[in-house]
Amino acid sequence: MLQFLKYVLATIVGILLFSVLSLLLLIGIGSAFSSDEKVNVKDNSVLKLDLSDPIREVGVDNPFSDLGGPFVGGSNVTGLKDIREALRNAREDKNIKGVFLKTEMPMAGWATLEEIRNELIEFKKSKKFIYAYGEFYSEKGYYLASVADHIYLNPAGGMEWNGLSAEYDFYKGTFDKLEIKPVVFRVGEFKSAVEMFSRKDMSEASKKQTLELLSSVNGQFIAKVAATRNLTPEYLSGLADSLAVRSPASALKYKLITNVAYLDEVESAIKKELKLGEKKSIEYVGLNKYLKSDLPVKEGDFNKRIAVMVAEGEIISGDSGDGVIASEKFVKELRKIRENDKIKAVVIRINSPGGSSLASDVMWREIQLTRKKKPVIASMSDVAASGGYYMAMACDTIVAQPNTITGSIGIFALLFNVEHFMNNKLGITFDGVKTNPHADWPTVTREMTDFEKEIFQKSVNEGYATFTKKAAEGRKMPLEKLQSLASGRVWSGQDAKNNGLVDVLGGIDEAIALAAKAAKLDKGDYRVRFYPEKKKPLEEMINKLTGDAEEKAFNKQLGELAPYVKMYQKALRMEGIQARMPFELDIR
Repeated sequence: MLQFLKYVLATIVGILLFSVLSLLLLIGIGSAFSSDEKVNVKDNSVLKLDLSDPIREVGVDNPFSDLGGPFVGGSNVTGLKDIREALRNAREDKNIKGVFLKTEMPMAGWATLEEIRNELIEFKKSKKFIYAYGEFYSEKGYYLASVADHIYLNPAGGMEWNGLSAEYDFYKGTFDKLEIKPVVFRVGEFKSAVEMFSRKDMSEASKKQTLELLSSVNGQFIAKVAATRNLTPEYLSGLADSLAVRSPASALKYKLITNVAYLDEVESAIKKELKLGEKKSIEYVGLNKYLKSDLPVKEGDFNKRIAVMVAEGEIISGDSGDGVIASEKFVKELRKIRENDKIKAVVIRINSPGGSSLASDVMWREIQLTRKKKPVIASMSDVAASGGYYMAMACDTIVAQPNTITGSIGIFALLFNVEHFMNNKLGITFDGVKTNPHADWPTVTREMTDFEKEIFQKSVNEGYATFTKKAAEGRKMPLEKLQSLASGRVWSGQDAKNNGLVDVLGGIDEAIALAAKAAKLDKGDYRVRFYPEKKKPLEEMINKLTGDAEEKAFNKQLGELAPYVKMYQKALRMEGIQARMPFELDIR
């Protein structure tokens, strides 16, 4: 037995030593691949933008992405900030002659695409070329490619051109089978976030607002593509109605693309543009490497800064979590910005469908306090709705893209009665004692009484009254008018500008310019800094070593059910009073 224990102990020590050495080795490799060493951009280079990875406000680098194999972990997340910075510098860089754009099915919202597209249009003013190539173009991908001088599509590829759509999942049937009863409290006919649990289809109000939103976004999309391709909106809409664009040949026939060709033929055309021989290689420089070069656009005075505070994701209470807006963490960061005298103005960059009503109000208060000390401008990205709008309405000025999803001024509360599920499906029953009739309220293990439901609904009504009152005060609008725009209704940025919920149409640049003007800063005399600051490569590597392993294990165990389990977990996070957009919206 003693000998056996020795072997077990030796094995455990060996595994621990191997794990430590492996971690140190990976850290060394990651550090090497994430070196901050300056990159030399050669003359006659081409900036290569492959927008296949998810695009968020601030990027997340995977230090192992160049290694391949088991070291890859998750894919990178490309930063909108990085794309814009690279294009802006490439426009002025004498060594960069053009852009090679690969944008087939970008994983980004329409407002994010608008920011990139506008930057590409500005790049073209330098008279440098843009070549776009794809094996397939989704409508989002083509929206970016449509700016290019030359649009190539693979001969065996395809193109999506049939209009925009939105489809939602409904779980009432599932909950009925499981005998789980959602208990819903809401204010506003358009506050339809709870419909996925209480209905099997969309309500008429939900259909109405979704169709109007789609029509607004589609109108912007068609009009801007028409302008860059020298076509008419009516012509493009007709192509979608008739499903005329079904192949690369038809895309060429109807003038949506300029060439049908393979990648090697595209590169031959680029070589000709660069006056290179066929045997010469094109000097491509990727996004991350280019940003490590000696960039020509210089920053302004370090002592005169504009802080861009990024608020991206679901809104929750607390101080932790990646990919969410945690109110406590947000407050700490904004407080540091407010107390930093070198920061003269703040832009709150919002990309959020909302979440916890309480957390939204906590952040609203902190923005209000910051406004008393320095200008605060809201910049809406893809979505700034419900709790996201709650944050924006605290700012001095609200800037949104025409295709931003915003509004949804309203709240709801959601609880799940699991009594029959636990009893009939699992055989678990509940019993207990209490000193007062409602000591266990709110509860998920019994049906609430009508009186208890009435009290809960009153809390929701009071929350809605607070939301609309603060929104009316922030917009300097009569309460009655604000309430006519509320009821949980979602608006496009263009419609929100027309009805007074948004002040200015534009992107992050317009918001920064407004902040600079409010702080009396001259153009080029200030520096822009994003907060929270981007994590160091070593931090990201450790996150990937832990987070990716958990994600893969979760997905492997559940297979095709994984997305639905995640949705159920999200539903559980929706318990309590929420200021959240009325649906999971993906316009495609």
